[in-house]
Amino acid sequence: MDRLTLTPQELDYLRSQRLGRLATVDGRGAPQNNPVGFFIDEATSRVLIGGFNLAQSRKFRNLDANPNVAFVVDDLASVDPWTPRGIEMRGRAEALTDADPPVPGFSRELIRITPEWIANWGLEPGTSYHMAIRRAQR
Repeated sequence: MDRLTLTPQELDYLRSQRLGRLATVDGRGAPQNNPVGFFIDEATSRVLIGGFNLAQSRKFRNLDANPNVAFVVDDLASVDPWTPRGIEMRGRAEALTDADPPVPGFSRELIRITPEWIANWGLEPGTSYHMAIRRAQR
């Protein structure tokens, strides 16, 4: 399957944000959704999630059983008028165990998401209620 790359508007938006929500599923099918710090590997359009003691977290361990994830970053550009904006990515994630941390003090474990489906809304003026969706070629 081909990998999607982020558009310039999506990259600009993600550079302006620091927190997202990562949804994973364990081996029994139980979902989990957590706020996470993230970074963008702009050369590959992959999301990198790091943290302190990441290998001890349930989200990291869930990837052994099921690599499928969803990742959302969103906010309100304005409350008057109501102007939501954001990005949702769905794809596969890898649990990396010996990576250079993107922030000093983070553990050497990272989660790397390869997007296979991306939706965005509100990233261009006047588009807050229009969702643009792209899927990777199979």
